[in-house]
Amino acid sequence: MTQKSKPDVHRTRIFADLTPLRTSPDYRRLWFGNTVSWIGQGMTSLAVSLQVYDLTGSAFSVGLIGFCSLVPLVFFGLYGGAIADTMDRRKLGLGSSTGSFLLSAVLVASAFAGVEQVWLLYTIVALQAVCFALNSPARSSMIPRLLPPEQLPAANALGSLTSTTGTLVGPMLGGVIVGWWGYRAAYTVDVVTFTASLYAMWRLPAMLPDRSGDAGAGEAATGAGAEGEQRPERASVLEGLRFLGTRPNLRMTFFSDLCAMVFASPKALFPVVAIVWYHGDARTTGLLVAAPAFGALLGGVCSGWLGRVRRHGLAVVCAVAGWGAAIAAFGLTRQLWLGVVFLALAGCADTFSMVFRGTMLQAAVPDRMRGRLQGVFIVVVAGGPRLGDFLAGSVADLASPGVAVTGGGIACVVAVLLLALKWRGFLRYDAMNPQP
Repeated sequence: MTQKSKPDVHRTRIFADLTPLRTSPDYRRLWFGNTVSWIGQGMTSLAVSLQVYDLTGSAFSVGLIGFCSLVPLVFFGLYGGAIADTMDRRKLGLGSSTGSFLLSAVLVASAFAGVEQVWLLYTIVALQAVCFALNSPARSSMIPRLLPPEQLPAANALGSLTSTTGTLVGPMLGGVIVGWWGYRAAYTVDVVTFTASLYAMWRLPAMLPDRSGDAGAGEAATGAGAEGEQRPERASVLEGLRFLGTRPNLRMTFFSDLCAMVFASPKALFPVVAIVWYHGDARTTGLLVAAPAFGALLGGVCSGWLGRVRRHGLAVVCAVAGWGAAIAAFGLTRQLWLGVVFLALAGCADTFSMVFRGTMLQAAVPDRMRGRLQGVFIVVVAGGPRLGDFLAGSVADLASPGVAVTGGGIACVVAVLLLALKWRGFLRYDAMNPQP
């Protein structure tokens, strides 16, 4: 074929762009290790929930697991980002991954020793959340150092496949393994899978934050160059928040995400909806929970075209409005199959939004600030859905589930459009010239 045919192939790309996996061995190991460990952690998450319920017989006790993970994520998310902007991110990632590995090993040891203490499970869950809050900003900040800017959308789409696969496959495997072989087997598999993440971190080059200036993505050196950089000064959380406060495009990535998570997050109502609207049971609830994740997975698989989009801000607004519209439509239907379709469409829109928002955070943020902005991202992602659950439950109790779901979806669309009108520069954001 002639050289002219190459753009034609690029234009017709539909499925996920695997270029980052082909061009960067470090990114390939990091992605594979993270994917495997996400599946293992998904298994452990379900196994811990089942074990807590077996020990207590209390749904409230199971719910406390989420609280035990939420508080460390919110508190240590900001400080984890600041630490990532202070020290070698490879060392931070390796140390926090080692911590998660050792905590999983404690679960294995306690299961084989017959230790059945709920407080121990709560403590391990909380400490694992601390390790994640330290690891995630460091790992996310590494990606722009491993790949050129034009590959960041593809890398974030592949990252969405990692998290969605872990969310879907991990609990399913965990349920099967616990049912057949018990908790010890599930925890053991998690320990084994975590070695892939440890190996990937261990093979990375040193990555001290670049304090030389506000260089964009891909301009910082890695490997031997990074080792020769001057050790950075102490990074301040408040400095990161002040930086965010003066960068309207970056603020809009968080505001738009909050529109979706706070106004149009009906997950807490799925048990009620399954019974009242669809006359179903726990299996119906499970189907409703799985539908957005399946849509998100489909969005990640069919993400090859995302790298050709330049107007990332406009794309974020469209994706968030699409999420809200799909949730509003879900609230109007009383046919289960149609409701599942709308939830899947919402999940697909969420993937597109996440890819573009993540790319903007990586491309438009100087390397010295990336860890702190990723820390803010963790806090928003951890806290937003909880506020959404509270709002949805309150409105459903005061009015009805239909008003809560449909009204929330409409509020999401209206809110993100009003924000876009207020900060119109966000709609003009150009990926070829990223401006925070």
